[in-house]
Amino acid sequence: MTFELTATDTASSSARAGVITTGHGVIETPIFMPVGTVGSVKAVTQQQLKQEINAQIILGNTYHLYLRPGTEILEQAGGLHKFNGWDRPILTDSGGYQVFSLAANRKIKEEGVVFQSHIDGSRHLFTPENVIDTQRSIGGDIIMAFDECPPYPSEYIYAQKSMELTHRWLARCVQHMGETEPKYGHEQSLFPIVQGSTYKDLRKASAEFVAGMECDGNAIGGLSVGEPEEMMYELAALCCDHLPADKPRYLMGVGTPWNILENIALGIDMFDCVMPTRNGRNGMLFTTRGVINIKNKKWATDFSVLDEGLDCDTSRYYSKAYLRHLFAAGEFLALTIASIHNLAFYLHLVKEARAHILEGDYYSWKNEMIPILKQRL
Repeated sequence: MTFELTATDTASSSARAGVITTGHGVIETPIFMPVGTVGSVKAVTQQQLKQEINAQIILGNTYHLYLRPGTEILEQAGGLHKFNGWDRPILTDSGGYQVFSLAANRKIKEEGVVFQSHIDGSRHLFTPENVIDTQRSIGGDIIMAFDECPPYPSEYIYAQKSMELTHRWLARCVQHMGETEPKYGHEQSLFPIVQGSTYKDLRKASAEFVAGMECDGNAIGGLSVGEPEEMMYELAALCCDHLPADKPRYLMGVGTPWNILENIALGIDMFDCVMPTRNGRNGMLFTTRGVINIKNKKWATDFSVLDEGLDCDTSRYYSKAYLRHLFAAGEFLALTIASIHNLAFYLHLVKEARAHILEGDYYSWKNEMIPILKQRL
C-alpha cells in the first residue's frame, strides 16, 4: 500500500487530500467507508455501492465473519472479495470493539480475550496472532491490529493498563504479520490503533508508540463512544499531532456529517460509521440542506425528490412523499432507498471536502456547511 499526499489546506486548517493505492484499486482521501459488517452493507447491493454510491472501499468485521460464515468457507471462496463480489478495496476491523461490546462473559488476559458468541453462546479465544490469521483469511487490503477499546468514561488507571495491553498486543501483531503471508495474491497493510481513553498524556504516549511501529497507516480508536464532541475533536487533533503526516490517519466509528467535516480539518483522512445506514433504516435522512425525519406527516404530500443536490439516481428519482409512504406501509424498499441515499450523501460530502481542499478554501467552506447540515427540516 502506498499513500501520496497531494494537497494540504495549510492556510487555515490541517485538512489533507491524498491517494491510497492498494492491490484492489485507488482510494482518494478524505474518504468515508460504508460498513459491511458481515460481508454486506445492510439493504444495499454491491452493484448499488459501485454504480450509485461510488464507494471506493468498504469494511468487513473480523468478529462477525469469523463466527459466520467462518474462515474455512471464506478461504474456499478465495477470500471476501470473491465471496461477496466486491472487487475494490476492503478494510477489516480486528473485532476488538465487538468482543468488548457484544460478547457475553468475556475475560481479558495477556494471551488475548476469551468470549462467548452473541449468536449461540459458544466460547472462543481471540489473540493478536489468530486475529491476524483470520484477517489474512478474510483477505482485507487493510487490516487492523487487535486492541482493547475502553468504555467511556474510564478511570485513569484502567485506561492506562488497557493502553499498555493494546501496545503489547500490537507488538505481537506486527511480529506475526512479518512471519505470515497474504493468501490471495495481494498485499495486506496493518494499521495499529491509538487508544488512551480521554486522557491527553495517554493519547500522546499511545500515538507516539503507534507511530514508532512504522506501519503503512494508523488509526485512532476509542472516540465517539459517548464523550462530548469538543473532547473528541481535541483528542483527535492531539493524536494527529503525533502521528506521521506521510501515512493515512483513520478515525474509527465517526460519525455525523459535521463530525466528519470537523475531523477532516484536523488532519483525518479515513472514516467509517454505521450511522448513514442505521439511521436511514429508521427514517432519518441526511441531505445537502439538513436532516429529515421522513416519517413525519409533513412529508406526506411533499412530492419533491429526496435531494436534487446529489448525483445519485435514487436521491433524484424518489419523492419524499413516496419514501414516507413506504416507511408507513412497512415496505422493505424503504430501507434500501434510505440507505442508498444516506451513503450517497456521505460519499458526496467527502468528495466535496476533497475538492475544496484542492481549491484551498476548505476551512471557510466547512464553516458554511456545518450549520446547514445540522438544521432539522
